[in-house]
Amino acid sequence: MEYLRLLRKPTVLGLWLARGLSVIGERLYGVAVMWSVYASTGSASLMGLVAVLESAPYVVLGTLGRRLVARFSSCRALAWLDAARAAVTAALPFLWSPDTRGTCVLFAVVLLLGILGALFAPNLEALVPGLAEEGRVHQVTGLFDLTARIALITGRASAGLLLLVVSRIELFVCDGAAFAVSAVALGLLARNGGAPAARPTAARPSPRARPLLRSHPRVGLAIGVYGLLPLCSAATTVGMPVLLATRYGAGAGVYGLLTAAVGVGALIGNPLAGHWRPTGWFAVCCGAWAVDGVATACMGLVGRVSTLGLLSALTGLVAPLAAVSLRARLGRFPPAERVRLMAVEHTATHLGSMAGIMLLPLVIRVSPRGSFLTAGATVAVLAAGAHALSTRFLRTAPAPGAAEGDGTAVAGY
Repeated sequence: MEYLRLLRKPTVLGLWLARGLSVIGERLYGVAVMWSVYASTGSASLMGLVAVLESAPYVVLGTLGRRLVARFSSCRALAWLDAARAAVTAALPFLWSPDTRGTCVLFAVVLLLGILGALFAPNLEALVPGLAEEGRVHQVTGLFDLTARIALITGRASAGLLLLVVSRIELFVCDGAAFAVSAVALGLLARNGGAPAARPTAARPSPRARPLLRSHPRVGLAIGVYGLLPLCSAATTVGMPVLLATRYGAGAGVYGLLTAAVGVGALIGNPLAGHWRPTGWFAVCCGAWAVDGVATACMGLVGRVSTLGLLSALTGLVAPLAAVSLRARLGRFPPAERVRLMAVEHTATHLGSMAGIMLLPLVIRVSPRGSFLTAGATVAVLAAGAHALSTRFLRTAPAPGAAEGDGTAVAGY
């Protein structure tokens, strides 16, 4: 398999290990924080505030911090960021207490870790395309997408198992250990040469997002639609337990099976996405997002749990297809532009997450089924509209190899 051949390269293996451990650390930290907030306050609203505080730095730094973000576009800088995340999470048990002061400290730590994550994520993802030669960018992008999805599943499952044998505070220590090992892996990678990166200089400053997106309108449209995809995720995450309880009389066991169906679909879809190089990346992205939206909307209409399982697997199946196609497209830009576009993509997705967290619970209170219809229809209509807009108004755009700013002439990119 192509993924195994890529992992034989020490540089790919090192960054792959760092990526997986960082995502696991983020999941462990997320579960520990949510449980700590709920245990000390009993407030679901404050749990939502945690999610907003975690996402806000991505929005602020992605919008206003282009020069700051670009300063961390190397393995050495990323190693320091993960070392800082390890220190902060490991220190939290000594700072936290189950009272108002401890909750305020917890919120401050969430904000700080959100800032570190907003500096880390787009830069690490921008390093990935430089790990392979031009013709294998799609495959290496698929490998790291698969890594992130496996780490997400593993991190959540590990957090649940660890909470059976350790306290929430001890879980923070495990979280810090994951970040620390990732920092060591990145440090060793930096010592051995690392992945190529581009820091802003006087001759080549960090590019501004607006002119960049104007020069590449399809990329801007794709990031815009991708930014609202978390609406579907919010519906299936927050709305599904309510839907199962009110419509089917089902509980946590069925919800776990549906979540597993999404994961199985993603694990099947990722190898297909990583090895398939479509000639029209934008059409593939829009098509996958439209299918995801329609499947999510149908979850509010069907009358059988088995059908919900099939629809859940379908959403998991198409998600890697769009994500890998978009990330591979961004990976073909020069490094400085790539970092900026990765940061813009994170800004869009975290804005979408914040919108889902704040708006969908209001819809769920009125109609659990309506939340699926609202989220799914929004994404499906926007995906179809973006494709129609691109087809109608962008026909005269120059050839991709010349206009897309990536220095390549690969068909469809």
